[in-house]
Amino acid sequence: MPAGVMIPARNMPSMITGNGSVSGYGTSSGLTLGQPNNVMEGQLHPLEMTQNASESEIARMRDEEFDSTNKSGSENHELGGSGDDQDPRPNKKKRYHRHTQHQIQEMEAFFKECPHPDDKQRKELGRELGLEPLQVKFWFQNKRTQMKTQHERHENTQLRTENEKLRADNMRYREALSTASCPNCGGPTAVGQMSFDEHHLRLENSRLREEIDRISAIAAKYVGKPVVNFPLLSSPAPPRPFDFGSQPVTEEMYGVGDLLRSISAPSEADKPMIIELAVAAMEELVRMAQVGEPLWMTSLDGTTCMLNEEEYIRTFPSGIGPKPTGFKCEASKETTVVIMNHINLVEILMDVNQWSTLFSGIVSKASTLDVLSTGVAGNYNGALQVMTAEFQVLSPLVPTRESYYVRYCKQHAEGTWAVVDVSLDTIRPSPTVRCRRRPSGCLIQEMPNGYSKVTWVEHVEVDDGGVHNLYKQLVSSGHAFGARRWVSTLDRQCERLASLMASNIPTGDVGVITNQDGRKSMLKLAERMVISFCGGVSASTAHTWTTLSGTGADDVRVMTRKSVDDPGRPPGIVLSAATSFWLPVSPKRVFDFLRDEHSRSEWDILSNGGAVQEMAHIANGRDPGNCVSLLRVNSANSSQSNMLILQESCTDPTASFVIYAPVDIVAMNVVLNGGDPDYVALLPSGFAILPDGMTVTDVGMADSGGSSGSLLTVAFQILVDSVPTAKLSLGSVATVNNLIACTVERIKASLSCDNA
Repeated sequence: MPAGVMIPARNMPSMITGNGSVSGYGTSSGLTLGQPNNVMEGQLHPLEMTQNASESEIARMRDEEFDSTNKSGSENHELGGSGDDQDPRPNKKKRYHRHTQHQIQEMEAFFKECPHPDDKQRKELGRELGLEPLQVKFWFQNKRTQMKTQHERHENTQLRTENEKLRADNMRYREALSTASCPNCGGPTAVGQMSFDEHHLRLENSRLREEIDRISAIAAKYVGKPVVNFPLLSSPAPPRPFDFGSQPVTEEMYGVGDLLRSISAPSEADKPMIIELAVAAMEELVRMAQVGEPLWMTSLDGTTCMLNEEEYIRTFPSGIGPKPTGFKCEASKETTVVIMNHINLVEILMDVNQWSTLFSGIVSKASTLDVLSTGVAGNYNGALQVMTAEFQVLSPLVPTRESYYVRYCKQHAEGTWAVVDVSLDTIRPSPTVRCRRRPSGCLIQEMPNGYSKVTWVEHVEVDDGGVHNLYKQLVSSGHAFGARRWVSTLDRQCERLASLMASNIPTGDVGVITNQDGRKSMLKLAERMVISFCGGVSASTAHTWTTLSGTGADDVRVMTRKSVDDPGRPPGIVLSAATSFWLPVSPKRVFDFLRDEHSRSEWDILSNGGAVQEMAHIANGRDPGNCVSLLRVNSANSSQSNMLILQESCTDPTASFVIYAPVDIVAMNVVLNGGDPDYVALLPSGFAILPDGMTVTDVGMADSGGSSGSLLTVAFQILVDSVPTAKLSLGSVATVNNLIACTVERIKASLSCDNA
């Protein structure tokens, strides 16, 4: 399968050549996120493949460079160059080499355009200026250090000024408090006898009591009873990110659909009705989560719960109104135990960034339009948010589901919480609504040793007429959007978070990353890679897919987008291609085949038959298939460079993914040492493997004899032009079409299912 091929922004040709062929991993004209053709001279990295300078020569060069940096920045001393200035110290003579004014001016101009030149650019610049590539490299290193120092000095000055201003304000407030008098008696106030923080808390407590009384009165008016712990109308709570740094799915990535674009924050007149709807939805969710028959009926195989719609209407006669004409009901319930504290789980569900990151395979987009309450007592008890979200299956053949709803969180008892969603289309009807959420969400119960019991209820009414026939059975079975899909994803992601916190990492296993900072940075980079992949595969209304060829499910769909000013992506025109098809083998077999580095050469055309070796990995779940790996592709052609691939594979009973991207060797050394991974450019490609929905057994993990088949989506991204304003050529599109078609045929042939 083709890795995401990328080309630097300066002086590099396109990966797709003029005659319509595609360069391989090791060619000089194609790749860019792998290792450069010649590893940078003079740098010793743990993953370095080649070395072009002797150790003594490198040591001498670095000594001279270190001494040169101690001089003024205006002289721009580097290795080599002209001049033989001598150190005046009698016992230590050292040669200094100064660049000419012309050389400095040219490198300064290049630095403004590209502060991080690659190996080829350094060689070209050195050839133009009469310098060695190593001299150019060290000059740029010194220049970046100089700019960083100046920036830090400026920031320190600003912070010092702000600190003095705050100190003066603090003194002024203290003087005002010390001279304050009571407005009633005219005598001294009691503020001076208590701390400033205590006085502030008393004022805040009084305000909260007034808010509770006001909201309780509104709820009593519409529901018929007071709500003691009802939410407060207050400002939004600040985001609470994951410990290892989550990458939120933000609106600027791919835009929004028609429904989400037309929705705005609720008006003041709507808020009392939203409150009433949220309270009733919470009562309905808790009852549906706790009761069994006759409301819920167990399937014949005993693995799933199905809703008795007649009993539901009798039990909840009001709700959000009758089911719209032409809509289908999808309702399911699932219970599991996850390795996460119940409080942390509530915080993730109530933070839109964390929630959309945790469920990136299901939630393609989410945003909070308004926060009607942040909760009371410093937690989310009573929090109330108006939200929009887009739910997806990772295939261009299944339309996404847009929803406009309110999310309400409430603590029901010590250690028991509930989070409920319910659509607001009854308050603000829209002709574009094709999916509405009846009370859906989860009941969370605290368990010993940091575990939580989660009962998930998913109840939607949807117009699924746009679903391709290939995916209709999967969608109707509930594996695509149902409760089982949500709890399976939650369980797997909780294991991933727990693995990050593990301290008892075995040190004897080859390739295991034991450095805690390195593990954190590598998992953060892999998380961003997965989010980027999941955000660009589905049939979202924000995407404009173009069908290239074929008929039925084997059509290849392509989409282009421009990448500008994004440090996490290479600049230029990115071409995304995706196709979905059916395989008569189990999802587990397909997953094991695609994630195994030993079988990669059977389907990855751009590896050019080179052997693939796993250099490092991080296990992040009980299943051995859940891990993040760093792979090295050893080119079969000795004249070509090797490269690295970052890969994350994950599986659960409802879906499996193999997602990867080529990465720069130098950048990965920084990441493995705990450096910031946000500036590592990625173009992820990969596979989404789903059961076909035709079996009643555990199709997600069944063997080849227990499952009828798999639905495989193949998607990859290629940087076809490093200029964002360039136009896409028909030759590039045709080449990508042939490339993905060949990959599909190889996969079918390797799995012994070539039906041609």
